[in-house]
Amino acid sequence: MQNADFDTYRLSDEHEALRDAVRALAEKEIAPYAADVDEQARYPIEAQEALTKAGFHAVHIPEEYGGEGADELAACIVIEEVARVCASSSLIPAVNGLGSVPILLSASEELKQKVLPSIASGEAMISYALSEREAGSDAASMKTRARRDGDDWVLNGTKAWITNAGISTWYTVMAVTDPEKKANGISAFVVHKDDPGFDVGPKERKLGIAGSPTREVYFQDCRIPGDRIIGAEGTGFKTALATLDHTRPTIGAQAVGIAQGALDQAIAYVKERKQFGKAVADFQGVQFMIADMAMKVEAARQLVYVATSRAERGEKNLGFISSAAKCLASDTAMQVTTDAVQLFGGAGFTKDFPVERMMRDAKITQIYEGTNQVQRMVMARSLLR
Repeated sequence: MQNADFDTYRLSDEHEALRDAVRALAEKEIAPYAADVDEQARYPIEAQEALTKAGFHAVHIPEEYGGEGADELAACIVIEEVARVCASSSLIPAVNGLGSVPILLSASEELKQKVLPSIASGEAMISYALSEREAGSDAASMKTRARRDGDDWVLNGTKAWITNAGISTWYTVMAVTDPEKKANGISAFVVHKDDPGFDVGPKERKLGIAGSPTREVYFQDCRIPGDRIIGAEGTGFKTALATLDHTRPTIGAQAVGIAQGALDQAIAYVKERKQFGKAVADFQGVQFMIADMAMKVEAARQLVYVATSRAERGEKNLGFISSAAKCLASDTAMQVTTDAVQLFGGAGFTKDFPVERMMRDAKITQIYEGTNQVQRMVMARSLLR
């Protein structure tokens, strides 16, 4: 088991300034629309425009591709602060990260130059297409195929649960190029929304993150240029796993943001709400709930920051710490948002207050980018090998 080293990151003045800037933007430009985005299940265009204008939509893109060149900790802070007011909107920077990290890790310089500048400028967004209906946790059993045809690749298959599909311009897609080699026969590609044979399905009707469209994407003899393969043929699944080591902490950051938002709302409410002639916050049972909620949120935040800092440094054996951060933070988000609804009493069960939305949004953080059962498998393997 890794030694706990709590000096592996330190928030710089720049990180703190970034937090202040993103929080101010989120409160002013994103929070006012969050309830309507959820109620109407509509894409948070206001958030996209505000984040892009401020340069917060994809801060992780290196400067040589026109990006901000921020580190992975900064990217987590952006996601956390946006999720504090609107989880759907936080998927704009989060999924831009998820879709582009495979390119940053494994693509040729030519492919990086082709794709990344458009994301850095905000002209385009990018999604990540790994899962299929029958290949969720068992991603290596995917059925989507890619075959060579002259200088091109031709893709056939369907990907499911693709976040921001239909909004994104680019899609990082995993497909089988050699079925005999199983996981070592999977390759990664970049598909453009205008490539012939590419299409998207209808929006899923979901419990939470209603403002972020989730769709199937279809490849029907979808033809792409040969240079759109990411890395060498057969390395796609390795790239996918390496990507998750970097991006699972960003889901942890989203979960921490949702939990912090619910905690903030609960604290404000119990200080104002009166029962039996005094503020609800004066009751010790309530005080203990608030204390436990805050303790868990802070513990999750610290683990997320440690994990993302280790990923930034390119440390080996990231599986344990990345899975632990995602798992603890998402379990915390579900518990804290549930407790927040409880502290609001009957009011918490209505859409008049944001905690019920936060509770619904929190649930997905325990499921996507690997269910928390899978995270525990990853952690156990790391500990027992």
